[in-house]
Amino acid sequence: MRGIIVSLISILFSIPTYAQSDPVCPGRCSTFGAAAYAPVGVMGDHTHAKGEWMFSYRYMHMDMDGNRDGTNRISDQAILNDFMVAPTDMDMDMHMLGAMYAPTNYLTLMAMVPLLDISMNHLVRNGTRFKTKASGLGDIKLSGLFSVYKSEMGSIHLHSGVSLPTGKINMRDNTPAMQNARLPYPMQLGSGTVDFLPGITYLGDYQEISWGAQALSTIRPGRNSRGYRLGNRLEANLWTAYEPVEWISGSLRTNWQSWGNIKGSNSELNPMMIPTADPNRTGGQRLDLGVGVNLYMPNGALKGFRLSLEYLFPLYQDLDGPQLEVDRSWILGAQMTL
Repeated sequence: MRGIIVSLISILFSIPTYAQSDPVCPGRCSTFGAAAYAPVGVMGDHTHAKGEWMFSYRYMHMDMDGNRDGTNRISDQAILNDFMVAPTDMDMDMHMLGAMYAPTNYLTLMAMVPLLDISMNHLVRNGTRFKTKASGLGDIKLSGLFSVYKSEMGSIHLHSGVSLPTGKINMRDNTPAMQNARLPYPMQLGSGTVDFLPGITYLGDYQEISWGAQALSTIRPGRNSRGYRLGNRLEANLWTAYEPVEWISGSLRTNWQSWGNIKGSNSELNPMMIPTADPNRTGGQRLDLGVGVNLYMPNGALKGFRLSLEYLFPLYQDLDGPQLEVDRSWILGAQMTL
């Protein structure tokens, strides 16, 4: 994974720097309307000018209904032939509070604080159905965005950050087999480890059209207090937006994610009971298509305010299953630049 990031940075740095513009130019240098922002599901898409603040709120909902093994759907009954319990569906709601501040024209600091609400329905081999829930603070992410190239040809900035283990990994709930049972890996709120978050973003535009590319990764160097670590993750975004007028834009985005299986295991979980307790059934990859809209206030009392919506659905999933598949997700966000 490190080799992929290094290669991408090398390629982008080989682009010649034409006619450097004023360094206070935030993000791209020629578009400042609704299309100056990436779709709301893209994190850390832009930098800011010295002294500028931005506060944000995002609400994301994700539906997971049914299971997949590899690229094929698998029925609940097929899972129950091998396990006592089958997860049938899962909903996840996330509230993300964010803040960005630029102490210089070349560095923007970013913090993201997630609040999670997760519920999962299950089917037992004897026909019993039950639900488990978990909610609370997730892992807080702190990052620096470093502007390394900026001109009318576009801009490039690097990401360097950490994910702090503020999300609990000891969530419990009642099940038919046990009161106060430890919940499996997908129901925990955090990783339990300090994780590194390197990445790179490129932005460009021409008249009413803008575009961008981003590569992000999550590298987990150690195991948590329960003896396991989540798999490393690589994410790539490609998007374009069209701005018919300054205050509105529509966008299309592809989002590819690849994540590894869990290393180690939690000794309290029985991988023979349910697939979500098996660390070797947690990896996979997925390609999503997102359709979005940005509304931006260029003038007036709400100047700098953006309201955004994006809807995503999977085009391809390949899961180390049986594993719950994603059916759809949507993100609603609001941002204010000061």
